[in-house]
Amino acid sequence: MSQIAYVTEEGLRKLKEELHYLKTKERPSISNQIAEARDKGDLSENAEYDAAKEAQGLLELKISKLEDTVSNARIIDESKLDASKVLILTKVKLKNLANKAELTYTLVPEQEADLKTGRISVDSPIGKGLLGKKVGDLAEIKVPSGMIMKFEILEVNRD
Repeated sequence: MSQIAYVTEEGLRKLKEELHYLKTKERPSISNQIAEARDKGDLSENAEYDAAKEAQGLLELKISKLEDTVSNARIIDESKLDASKVLILTKVKLKNLANKAELTYTLVPEQEADLKTGRISVDSPIGKGLLGKKVGDLAEIKVPSGMIMKFEILEVNRD
């Protein structure tokens, strides 16, 4: 059985757009590449054909995974989330107690994570360590390097 994927409305829209693009643009493009390579003769020694077939397999796998994610997606109802503690779709301002740096992150579903824009996955070590915390709480989070980082929760809100 497939795993339920919790997403925002925007995240689901982006997944559907990507799926549409892959099916309507990428799939025909790879089919054309295979046809062109096939027209060049002996397939047993045709590296272009082999590469195009491999790309087709990878594309079909990606399409299949996206279809599975979209079909099992559930939109998160933000109105039912507790705004006083860190949960999915919460914007949280932290203070790193080691270097006194202040950071702001929004916890999002894994498919929507983008560190450049401050959106981290709730499934990441930091995301998991922050879940359920409230303003003033201390979070001790073991990061992949093995060290334990300590954060103070400064603000919790939903924008």
